[in-house]
Amino acid sequence: MFKNKEEFKFEFSRRIIESYGRTVEEAHITEKFMVLETMVRDYASVNWAASKAVVQNNEQKQMHYFSMEFLMGRLLVNNMMNLGIYEIAKEGLEDYGINIHDLEELESDAGLGNGGLGRLAACFMDSLASLDYPGHGNTIRYEYGLFKQKIENGYQVELPDQWMKTGFMWEVRKPKHRVPVKFFGKVIWDESEGKWKHVDAETIYAVPYDVPVIGNGTVNTNTLRLWSAEPSEDFPSNHDFQRYIEDVRSICQNLYPDDSTPAGKMLRLKQEYFFCSAGIQAIIKAHLRNYPSLDNFHEKNVIQLNDTHPVLCIPEFMRLLIDDHGYEWQDAWDICTQTFAYTNHTILAEALETWPISTMQTLLPRVYQIIEEIHRRFVGFAKEVSDRDQNLVDRTMILRDGIVYMARLAIAGSFSVNGVAKLHTDILKDRELHDFNVLYPNKFNNKTNGVTHRRWLAYCNPQLSEVINETIGKGWIKQPAQLENLMSHVNDPILQERFLAVKRERKQILADYIKEHNGIEVDVDSIFDVQVKRLHAYKRQLLNILHVIYLYQEMKSNPDFRIYPHTFIFGAKAASAYYFAKKVIKLINAVGDVVNNDPETNKYLKVVFLENYGVTLAEKIMPAADVSEQISTAGKEASGTGNMKFMMNGAITLGTLDGANVEISELVGLDNCEIFGLKDEEVKNLKANNQYRAWDYYNNDLKIRRAIDSLTNGTFSSNQEEFKIIHDELMNKNDEYFLLADFESYANAQRHVVELYQDRSNWAKICLVNIAKSGFFSSDRTIEQYVEDIWHLEKCKF
Repeated sequence: MFKNKEEFKFEFSRRIIESYGRTVEEAHITEKFMVLETMVRDYASVNWAASKAVVQNNEQKQMHYFSMEFLMGRLLVNNMMNLGIYEIAKEGLEDYGINIHDLEELESDAGLGNGGLGRLAACFMDSLASLDYPGHGNTIRYEYGLFKQKIENGYQVELPDQWMKTGFMWEVRKPKHRVPVKFFGKVIWDESEGKWKHVDAETIYAVPYDVPVIGNGTVNTNTLRLWSAEPSEDFPSNHDFQRYIEDVRSICQNLYPDDSTPAGKMLRLKQEYFFCSAGIQAIIKAHLRNYPSLDNFHEKNVIQLNDTHPVLCIPEFMRLLIDDHGYEWQDAWDICTQTFAYTNHTILAEALETWPISTMQTLLPRVYQIIEEIHRRFVGFAKEVSDRDQNLVDRTMILRDGIVYMARLAIAGSFSVNGVAKLHTDILKDRELHDFNVLYPNKFNNKTNGVTHRRWLAYCNPQLSEVINETIGKGWIKQPAQLENLMSHVNDPILQERFLAVKRERKQILADYIKEHNGIEVDVDSIFDVQVKRLHAYKRQLLNILHVIYLYQEMKSNPDFRIYPHTFIFGAKAASAYYFAKKVIKLINAVGDVVNNDPETNKYLKVVFLENYGVTLAEKIMPAADVSEQISTAGKEASGTGNMKFMMNGAITLGTLDGANVEISELVGLDNCEIFGLKDEEVKNLKANNQYRAWDYYNNDLKIRRAIDSLTNGTFSSNQEEFKIIHDELMNKNDEYFLLADFESYANAQRHVVELYQDRSNWAKICLVNIAKSGFFSSDRTIEQYVEDIWHLEKCKF
């Protein structure tokens, strides 16, 4: 491949001519874009082949990361930077009169994920490759992403996310590795062979599309495998072919189809089993190409289950070992329970997956049989270990009351269960999964999440990276712990001034985007206060906008009260069936319409909702933020990763002691972040004692009363019923997430942030301390801890 600008230009021109029959000058911009992507992929393919050969020749253990989501974002710049060819390509294209940024803007965010779960998986892939570990991803090749969000008249409207409309040139289709996946049918005992058989099944082929995961400054290149459903020649004769094709296509059509109906539930379960079965079959086949049997499978493979969606890997692995490879139950279980590890991402009961036994039995009859046997043996084990504590046994059953509990199945079938922040793991061990911690005292451990500092600092904020490089050198890109070296410079007035100048430059870039997309002029010298994340009641976007309402009402009623200029920036998608969350989006936009157009106050207060929040938009937002809003109810957020990205880019955390905020505050110190609100234990006690009364706060605090009343008195909508559901959640359902309890503390914290911001030298110092301490939150550190404690991998040697 090309080694310099001239070789790049020759190769680029040759490929344009061969692919499209025209010169570079005649080619359409989309053709130039697709050729560039293909060139970068092919450049990486040499390393990809070398990486596979090294793992095979050295008989290395590999890690396989199963996740329903991989939110990769755009890959072109990231991959060129990691390969060290960005400048060559940029200069070569310039000679042809092509601005590389125009090509970059044509790339869609791959629609393979939605929120933090998928972005974490993507960060892990980057770190694994960059640290030279053999670690690969498995997921579904979704035809459409979650949805493309449009805001129309303040409401969220969901449009199809057609992310592959210009193709996805990074993937390589591998039909030779296709595997059959079976649904429905029935299970019979075959007397002649002495085993169970799954017959009359509907068979679908899973075909892999492999995407290279390119490490930074290394040959090491891992694989993200995307599974696509295709029809089998062996489809049931009693089925209508057209209907069969529609069923096949529906599996990979959308991420998270609406599961509020029985048909939706069936489709969601089908998706999960589809990629679990395909991935496990492929890993077993690959193992048997190198080794004579599966006896050493767990010594050469470790499979990490990212949340409960891929937990069907466990019974599917057992099915394959017993039915296809002739293992006895106990031998298969021994291998299984040394192969799988499970990451728990939530303590919210509704997010711990469960399935109706009837659905599982109908769709996956043989897998359900296996789960029944796992359950039967687990009950025996639990009775023995708990000294026949029947209450504990009842609380931990995998099958109970017509339900399959997937987290319980995951814990029973894994050798490791980890939380994703210290507080989260403590809550799991001491409260939510305490019974399992009694049964398996050495199984639970913590692995605090991290984000790839290469994408979230080095690449998305080149202005700040340059300042860091000139201050402490470039070593931090490979070793993020070196960011700590900034600590000896945080009091340097010249560095402080440079940081503030960079921050203002990045705020201007975001302000220009807001003007173009929202038509709102924002003051770049105002405080950019940002809350961007999935919209959910516990994340408390509502607390943020209620505080904005309070500030606006205070300014309107008191001409002497004026706030320091503030721009409150929101970005969030609400699940399509989540009515309350969609109403909060409407409220944020309705408040924005009023305050942004009020000439009396709008030079002090603006509200912006950025539509279709995703990775690429986040790369514009994170570097521009002054304040990072991390205000979930204490004890509800497992970790959060947005908090880490903001911190890396020099924003101060305004948050509760929840998730990774706890560790952020410990690392930077309470002088360098703003912590408010109830603590986890206080929330727990309020609930346990049934002492909380939302109406007491309403009746005793005029600020709160006026803000709540504005939801239904026509202030923000001529339809007084518009926000009634929000009013009812707070007042008539007793404010489940304690917004009113935390309101005063939050308002005080906001006031203190303003005081800090006005001392520009001290503010710059605080932001620089946050950057210096952010190295801990690199996913490189997280991955090293997984390797040390769970995966036990060796680095690839080239």
